Amino acid sequence: MIRSMTGFGEAEHPVEDGLLRVQIKTVNHRFLNTSVRTPPGFDRVEHEIQHWLRVHLSRGHVSVSISFDRAEEASDDLPRIDLARAGRYAGLLREMRDSLQLHGDVDVASLLRFGDIFQAPEARERPAVDPEAVREVVDRAARSVVSHREAEGERLRADMAQRLAAMTAQLDTVEERAPERLRQERDRLRAQVAELAGSEEVDEDRLAREVAYLAEKWDINEEIVRFRSHIELFTEAFAADEPVGKRLSFVVQEMHREANTIGSKANDARISHAAVSLKEEIERLREQVENVE
Repeated sequence: MIRSMTGFGEAEHPVEDGLLRVQIKTVNHRFLNTSVRTPPGFDRVEHEIQHWLRVHLSRGHVSVSISFDRAEEASDDLPRIDLARAGRYAGLLREMRDSLQLHGDVDVASLLRFGDIFQAPEARERPAVDPEAVREVVDRAARSVVSHREAEGERLRADMAQRLAAMTAQLDTVEERAPERLRQERDRLRAQVAELAGSEEVDEDRLAREVAYLAEKWDINEEIVRFRSHIELFTEAFAADEPVGKRLSFVVQEMHREANTIGSKANDARISHAAVSLKEEIERLREQVENVE
């Protein structure tokens, strides 16, 4: 089965003091490259997470984000007011007002000038990390990524199958046209020789040798056979159980080599146009293969 290297998955798992959530995003990369971001207290499982992901993923740049939402109310995160300190500030302000015979009342706005009446929330203890719970939620998120990559892979497979069908059609054109161009060249040579020879007979043996030389020089049968073999290998890879991206990249390179050779031996407009079309389809195929796991 073809898998894309682009995918997304997430999962969450309730634990004793909160909710554990994992998000995984993947994009294409030549190898498996993992980046893990964890909240405080989870650093010790970062290395293990990379090993867990290898069970599910073989290629791609993988970004893992783990978050932990505590069960306590959000208000616990707010600063607290030191009422005793605020009261002392208020008393001092009134004393200063009375001593200096000033006007005005001591209000909240007056006290807000003193930032030390606010106390930072108490530092929380780091959550206890259960590696098995982390692995369970990472595995579920990774399986979700795999499902997404398989769905994307099916779209890639359908597109690549169209490219292969287009290449097969172009090869049919080349195969059909190849003998005809040789016959046309033979007739052209005979006409030229006859024109030059005038009333003398054309040396058919010499002409046959020239045509045989051209036939050997222009022969593209091997290239067509190899190209069709590459298409067959490519199609077989669609049903493979293991990752095939690197294998398909190599096959695409070989296809390009054969298309270049066909173009260089063309000596015919229709075959040249078919070779150009082959290379265009190969380039489109290469772009898709770059995202195959």
